[in-house]
Amino acid sequence: MPVNLTPNAIAAVIGGDLNLKPLVQVVDIKLIGTQERYRFMVSDGVSSQHTMISSQLNDRIKTNRVQIGSVVQLTEYICTVLQNRQVIVVLNMETIILNCDIIGNPKPYGAPNSDTPNALPNGSFQQSASNRMTSQNPIHNGQNIRPTFHSERPNVRPRLHPESSAHNAPNIRATVQPPYQPPPQYKNRGPIMKNEAPARIIPINALNPYQGRWAIKARVTAKGDPRRYNNAKGDGKVFSFDLLDSEGGEIRVTCFNAVLDRFYDIIEVGRVYLISKGSLKPAQKNFNHLKNDWEITLDASSTVDLCPDEDGSIPAQNFDFRPISEIENAESNSIVDVIGIVISVNPSVPIMRKNGMETQRRILNLKDWSGKSVELTLWGDVCNREGQKLEEMLASGFSPVLAVKAGKINDFSGKSVGTIHSTQLFINPEISDALTLRDWFDGGGKDTASVSISKDFVPGGTKNEIRKTVSQIKDEGLGRSDKPDWVTVKATISFIKTDSFCYTACPLMIGDRQCNKKVSRSGNRGWQCDRCNQEFEECDYRYLLQAQIQDHTGLTWATAFQETGEEILGCSAKELYLLKYEEQDDSRFGDIVRSSIFNRFLFKLKIKEEMYGDEQRVKITIVKADKENCSSESRYMLDMISKYSR
Repeated sequence: MPVNLTPNAIAAVIGGDLNLKPLVQVVDIKLIGTQERYRFMVSDGVSSQHTMISSQLNDRIKTNRVQIGSVVQLTEYICTVLQNRQVIVVLNMETIILNCDIIGNPKPYGAPNSDTPNALPNGSFQQSASNRMTSQNPIHNGQNIRPTFHSERPNVRPRLHPESSAHNAPNIRATVQPPYQPPPQYKNRGPIMKNEAPARIIPINALNPYQGRWAIKARVTAKGDPRRYNNAKGDGKVFSFDLLDSEGGEIRVTCFNAVLDRFYDIIEVGRVYLISKGSLKPAQKNFNHLKNDWEITLDASSTVDLCPDEDGSIPAQNFDFRPISEIENAESNSIVDVIGIVISVNPSVPIMRKNGMETQRRILNLKDWSGKSVELTLWGDVCNREGQKLEEMLASGFSPVLAVKAGKINDFSGKSVGTIHSTQLFINPEISDALTLRDWFDGGGKDTASVSISKDFVPGGTKNEIRKTVSQIKDEGLGRSDKPDWVTVKATISFIKTDSFCYTACPLMIGDRQCNKKVSRSGNRGWQCDRCNQEFEECDYRYLLQAQIQDHTGLTWATAFQETGEEILGCSAKELYLLKYEEQDDSRFGDIVRSSIFNRFLFKLKIKEEMYGDEQRVKITIVKADKENCSSESRYMLDMISKYSR
């Protein structure tokens, strides 16, 4: 069928017409740079022009929805100057015809041999270079004579002329506006004052590094804490915050050093700001999860002004939820938004990081209408804020809705979701997805079985647990590899050694951690720590508990340290030590120990082979001991039945 491209579209767009939405043809596609940027050459049938496309449109090229020869409609675009030439930046477009022969014989816009007439200042049009050279006999006395054009002048841009007619300029919609001449009163009076008019507010998705002055109006959806860094340029500090505008565009803003001091206290989550005069840089995808290829860095000239949120056109948060069933096939380390009903919450436990610092970890389990459940791991302060609140709500008999913004997918022993520094948790948010999920759960969803995508998930247990029996520890040779094995065993304690259940420990602090090294007597009343090289009057007491654990397949010895010993015996090591050796109340001491015997626990075990003298032995450490929860254990059994009956 015949294809009608928009006449003189290139001249109109370069001239500043942003409302034309022209039909043009893609005559060339090239991949440039390292940021996966595509450059088009688009044509209106007569003229062609270089065009950069927004990276959010890259998928259309990769999936062949736009090809060389495609006729597209430019729905959103701007025109800017790059390396002293005009470039059209396409923000959005629609494919009208996928495959089509090249229309016309387009020439680069503004080229001397272009068939597009060049406009003279008086509105008339002169011949093209090729026609003039032909008509004026370019060969004279055997020499090439370069034709002269009176319209050759720098920085002449075409402009749409609303009053042009077919009589004055047939088939031509562009005229050329002469260069600006200052009024007589400003001549020879020094430089003109810089334009300080407010920058035009544009959508976040329209931002690109080729723009000059710009401003965005957006809501702060997340704010990070200040962080210290050290690199080749020296020490410094940095913080960032995320913005969301009324059109759903998101971008991260970063502030360094003195700029951090200037803006950190001003920025508040949930408030709307007008921000301008920042620089755009490629987003660091390792740390930035937002769907934007750029991020803003503020500098000393940047402005951040609080705006009234009068019309409420900017949403409080932007979610892109994925069903739990889809997370099972998602790529590891990718960032997702997920929403679900909280069906179990584990206690918060201390975890020692590789750098020697201690942090908190808490495990939740979420389910949704997809028939699947997933493990969610909370890290850091969020364990004692939102995590504690969720635990209390679940203990009261109410299963809350939890929306997770920017969780990270892990694939160790099944798929799970973990929090990172930019993750946000929303308990019972007032959004349509949460209300729909609540109606489903209250309407019968709470009674439906769900299959965990976090392999061998144990409700009431810790992360990525693999169920084993006591006999399997020996039969499968666990702990004999280079790395320790982590398993969960449901068992009882059949015996506890009471002659040496604790040791005397150093109470001094090293940084934000207690020393805990074994100390010895110094004189009659003092204690000496060889590590800290200090003496003190009172020591601490920490569990070093040797216990025999047993299930239906056999028994084995395991060691429990401070926190786990308290979970098993229900009191501190110091209380038990004073009861036995100071008060010498053997009856109460015996009652406490006997009360822990033959209770059923879910033990999280670390199994690792270690060297004792000249002999290799497998050491089993109890890192977590939770009393069996009948409700959680029943859910686990139902999950296992569902998993093996598929």
